Amino acid sequence: MITSLIFVFGLFIGSFLNCVIYRMEMRDKGGITSFAQGRPRRKAFGFLRGRSFCPNCKHTLSWIDLIPIFSFLFLKGKCRHCGKRISWQYPLVEIATGLLFLLIFNFQSVPQTSPRVYFYYWVLISCFLIIIFVYDLKHYIIPDKIIFPAIAIAVLYRLFEILNFGYWDLIGIINPLVAGMGGAMFFLIIVLVSRESWMGMGDVKLAILMGLLLGFPNILVSLFFAFLIGAIIGIGLIILKKKTLKSEVPFGPFLILGAYIALFFGDKIVNWYLNLSLL
Repeated sequence: MITSLIFVFGLFIGSFLNCVIYRMEMRDKGGITSFAQGRPRRKAFGFLRGRSFCPNCKHTLSWIDLIPIFSFLFLKGKCRHCGKRISWQYPLVEIATGLLFLLIFNFQSVPQTSPRVYFYYWVLISCFLIIIFVYDLKHYIIPDKIIFPAIAIAVLYRLFEILNFGYWDLIGIINPLVAGMGGAMFFLIIVLVSRESWMGMGDVKLAILMGLLLGFPNILVSLFFAFLIGAIIGIGLIILKKKTLKSEVPFGPFLILGAYIALFFGDKIVNWYLNLSLL
């Protein structure tokens, strides 16, 4: 029952994140055209204000249109009012969020002194990471308005660990700080050498967040898998002639995938590697 509730909770949070992503897109474009008395009118967006509406016809959606997964299937992937296709982004983000919350809930390496705080922390951080994943994938941008609050939350959690677990030698915060700065310096060198043609400053900021979240040595695991997955997908896109060697590919989604691999399997991977190197 708890597992089902967490998954459903994740579906609704995923639906909310889709709304946030869309409103960020519209806000960055300077608003959106609505129609009042037959005349077009521009209006700005907040993240939480206003009711949801169809991106195509701007018709306000009712509850039957907003049930995660069910509405998409029931409406056959089309708007009930204008018949336009609904992007697959919406159900995919909802399902991914639900599954991710389940993985976090069932994660075994949870601090026993405050498992609830750890769960809430990673659920909140995951919301930021999902937004970054989708936004960077679509627009090749990692928004400061998302990455900076996520970094602040990660720092606050590390401070909470020091107070709660008694790490008075400060190892609990020095380790992730060094990991974050090390990852950021690595990407900053790439940015400077390539003049932002290979990487952007958003990736540098994301590396800081990853270091704060994972610490050392898991930051190395995340970077390894980020570059590995990125290389595999990049080569695949070139083979399929979807991209060329000069094409721009967002790296943020690969960094986030690497971060979750390191979170769930990083300790096992590090131990396996150390044992292998001792043979």
